[in-house]
Amino acid sequence: MKIVSLSENLNIEKRIAITPDIAKKYKSLGFEVMLPKDYGLHLGFDNDHYKSQGVNIIENEKDLLVDSDVILQLGLLSDENLSSLRENQNLIGVLNPFTNKEKLQDLLKKKVNSFSLELLPRITRAQSMDILSSQANLAGYKAVIESFACFEKAIPMMMTAAGTVPAAKVLVVGAGVAGLQAIATAKRMGAIVFATDVRMASKEQVESLGGKFLTVEGSENLETEGGYAKEASEDFKQKQEDLLSETLKKIDIVICTALIPGKKAPVIIKENMIKNMQIGSVIYDLAAVQGGNTAYTEVDKLIDRNGVKIMGEMNILNKLPISASSLYSKNLFNFVSNLLDKKTGKININLEDEIIDKTLVK
Repeated sequence: MKIVSLSENLNIEKRIAITPDIAKKYKSLGFEVMLPKDYGLHLGFDNDHYKSQGVNIIENEKDLLVDSDVILQLGLLSDENLSSLRENQNLIGVLNPFTNKEKLQDLLKKKVNSFSLELLPRITRAQSMDILSSQANLAGYKAVIESFACFEKAIPMMMTAAGTVPAAKVLVVGAGVAGLQAIATAKRMGAIVFATDVRMASKEQVESLGGKFLTVEGSENLETEGGYAKEASEDFKQKQEDLLSETLKKIDIVICTALIPGKKAPVIIKENMIKNMQIGSVIYDLAAVQGGNTAYTEVDKLIDRNGVKIMGEMNILNKLPISASSLYSKNLFNFVSNLLDKKTGKININLEDEIIDKTLVK
């Protein structure tokens, strides 16, 4: 069985799907690992790093797809490479089936097996494969670092002979994996942290990290069976808006992480709220790539509205590509290990396995 990964467009994606240490693990499972020349060079992994782990380095990247069995990527391949795929090949990555539906249906007609790891079920056995959690964890951390770097005041309280500098107040909107890591990071750096989420189950988690959970009066639990947030009612949205409007007047830094899978990000922080925020405040919007949680978010731009800075990036993990690649490649390895029939050494698409059934694009 041959496992490959093609180089990503480095202008868009700096993460990689196979690190040298993970390549060694694939070899131990019986795979032949093939990668293009200079595949991980931008992260400090030169060709010799991979060769020392038994990887075959291929000069012509197009040759990789010809007889490969498993293709591991971050996102969907280019149209040219997609057209080269054949029956019974297995494509695994973050395929974004909501926006790439037509392309994935074309692969289905060609009998290519496409596995999109955003669709992993939230079950205990899938935790080691959960790319959303591993990547969101890093994103939440980095969002805090980036926003603090943009904030022009000290973060922790400082008592000096010249007077006291008050601790910065941070609000985290959305207490999923990214939000919880943002809370923990901001708290460690000395900020006073508040958080809000439509899922009431988040309250205990927020408070365990030292944050204060802002509760909307008469809250409804807006959580799907899979553990994701779902759309709120108009009444709830109005109550949340009123609470946020008052809270934001006293907040220095906001980290937005609210996303609904497959849909445009909900606009939570409206124009009038930003207008009433303190001059010098900073908003980091992790939902920027799906439209943003604020009225003014623009991808890869720093927007200044009435002295409030609003920022959000296409891919914040490009600023942590080595750590992100390490975790992502381990997630993929665990997923592939689950797909592999240890007796035959072949890929076994067992649809009775919930992990396989949920992630296979049908």
